[in-house]
Amino acid sequence: MTEISRTRWRSGALIAAAAVGALGSGLATSAAVAHTPTWSVTCDEVSLELTNYGANAKNTVTVTVDGKDLLPTETFAKEFRRTLKLPEHDKELSVRLVITASDGDQFGRDETKTAPVCDEGSPSPAPSPTPPSPTPSDTPSTSAPAPSTSSPGLAETGSSSSTPLIAAAAAVVIAAGGGITWAARRRRGAED
Repeated sequence: MTEISRTRWRSGALIAAAAVGALGSGLATSAAVAHTPTWSVTCDEVSLELTNYGANAKNTVTVTVDGKDLLPTETFAKEFRRTLKLPEHDKELSVRLVITASDGDQFGRDETKTAPVCDEGSPSPAPSPTPPSPTPSDTPSTSAPAPSTSSPGLAETGSSSSTPLIAAAAAVVIAAGGGITWAARRRRGAED
């Protein structure tokens, strides 16, 4: 085998490896998006922010207070945001959230929180700086979700909106490096 054909074979192998690496980076990035259900309970309201679910999925959410429906079962796709007013109460209430994810039981939630009694004359603190919209939404969220404190043993997984940009930049760097290496070896082979 001549030196020129060996150099071309190595260059081709390097370019193929760079392409596979770039493709793998893109696929790994797309799989990193995970469901992000966050919810908070104050003395007078329940705030729900369920994000990063599949766009075509048929997920359901239900909220009950002491066994009675506060939010009857509703179906949502990519996102669901809602603020629900609690009934007036003179003792603590048990608020239960049930989420059924269409892509597997491991992504569902069944959690209970307690709503304290409101002090007279003091309004409930706002759960977040931007209140959730009153209806389910299929538009992407630009704010980061609040961390969930209900499952201390489980890590939240997900990605930021900059993850695809980072993956694209990495792919460009890999491709550029492969191209530079190929050109340098080609020039070196022509000089020999």
